[in-house]
Amino acid sequence: MSRPQTIVVIPTFNEAENLRRIIPPLLDLSLHILIVDDASRDGTAQVAKELGAATGLVEVLERPGKLGLGSAYRDGFAKTLRAGFTTIIQMDADGSHRVDDLRKMLEFFSERPMCDVVIGSRWISGGRVTNWPKHREILSRSANRYAKMMLGFAVHDSTAGFRIYRADLLKKMNVQLIESEGYAFQIEMTRAAIGAGALIAEFPITFIEREIGVSKMSARIVREALINVTKWGIARRLGKS
Repeated sequence: MSRPQTIVVIPTFNEAENLRRIIPPLLDLSLHILIVDDASRDGTAQVAKELGAATGLVEVLERPGKLGLGSAYRDGFAKTLRAGFTTIIQMDADGSHRVDDLRKMLEFFSERPMCDVVIGSRWISGGRVTNWPKHREILSRSANRYAKMMLGFAVHDSTAGFRIYRADLLKKMNVQLIESEGYAFQIEMTRAAIGAGALIAEFPITFIEREIGVSKMSARIVREALINVTKWGIARRLGKS
């Protein structure tokens, strides 16, 4: 039996083999799934359609090119809100986010009706990373510390891309106004959620480095996050945000 009001939004670019691993266990949870695919060359969109054919729970939003993570989530969230879903999950396609953790996060979320968003956090007690290069861990920890310092966050892992949102919060945040395209998107979403008065909770997860495919992290993505957080932090100190 499906969960008619809950959907997982997963942006993809050349993640066919990883989808073969993550879609079946998500379907075991009876979740709807929206794949937002940026013209993958490895048949990602077709694989998603085939994996979901028997249940009708998988939909694919095919886009004309590689338009960015933030754009994928904006399009995916807009589509799910129009469709009337009330609980919207965001999750990476690369296998770094475990379905076992999602099951626990959903239980945690359902037990807290006043909570607007749950973030799957690597950097709270009980959270951890596996098989990550040391430089990636340092980069992530440093980015989160910088965001906390500049933006006054109480959130420990504002760069995390593993989240459960209530649709009412996404509507209040007006996600289409979120401008970031790389991993700064997650920080900007956290900032917008706090600005909308959201009650945010963090849940410890185990983050696993991808085994298949290539990381999308780049110097450009890091630069965007650094510039945006600095800009938002200055605006905060000047009382303009």
